[in-house]
Amino acid sequence: MEVKAIKKLKLFGFNNLTKTLSFNMYDICYAKTPQHHQEYISYIDEEYNAERLTSILTQVASMIGASILNIARQDYEPQGASVTMLIAEGKMSGNSGDETSSFTRTEAVVGHLDKSHITVHTYPESHPDKGISTFRADIDVSTCGEISPLKALDYLINSFNSDIVIADYRVRGFTRDVNGKKFYIDHKINSIQNYIPKETRELYQMIDVNVYQENIFHTKMILKEFDLDNYLFGTAKRDLLPGEKKKIKQQLKKEMAEIFYGKNIPKV
Repeated sequence: MEVKAIKKLKLFGFNNLTKTLSFNMYDICYAKTPQHHQEYISYIDEEYNAERLTSILTQVASMIGASILNIARQDYEPQGASVTMLIAEGKMSGNSGDETSSFTRTEAVVGHLDKSHITVHTYPESHPDKGISTFRADIDVSTCGEISPLKALDYLINSFNSDIVIADYRVRGFTRDVNGKKFYIDHKINSIQNYIPKETRELYQMIDVNVYQENIFHTKMILKEFDLDNYLFGTAKRDLLPGEKKKIKQQLKKEMAEIFYGKNIPKV
């Protein structure tokens, strides 16, 4: 999606604004037996291992117009993975983009290290006795200068097959024009939803909580359609008794609602 600029600013020095897009993305499923649960964890660890996550973040860097300075990645035991990628605005000569990249290529690189980065951490977990398993991926895309993390918004949502997305976007700091006037934002936005294509928005129920005067934007998304088959791992809906289907659907919907609203829902 195109990020709409307010106007082309003539700046004194360079653009000091820091733009940070943070996600929590959730995939929820029901694994009926301990074996199914372990198979689900193994599947998630394979599907979203550090190598695959690095590939996703590399695509994000390309989409927002950033150069990769350094990559650190780790697969954890017994489960989960992390990737941290340092980036800089624009293309840089001699940049290889691999784990051995130097932190000190140029003075310009050093100036960007504390502000521009992409990170992802994954958290597979499960309910102790009810068969519910939840996979969470936390992603932060923080940039300085003219590049914007909003360009990668839809790609990230779809890369993780997200049932629930909780996203925050904040613009911090200020930059000055040649006359010394401060600017606290350099593009138009009144909602994160502005940067999500219509076909994606139509799939989700969405809620905004925005603090416009502080350039803080918050959007929560949960899939509208619920097909039990899409939430079962190792078991097909046709193999369940009617009473089991109802119970599992209630458990899944409760789990999703609690995550979406950020609070525990008491039993009726």
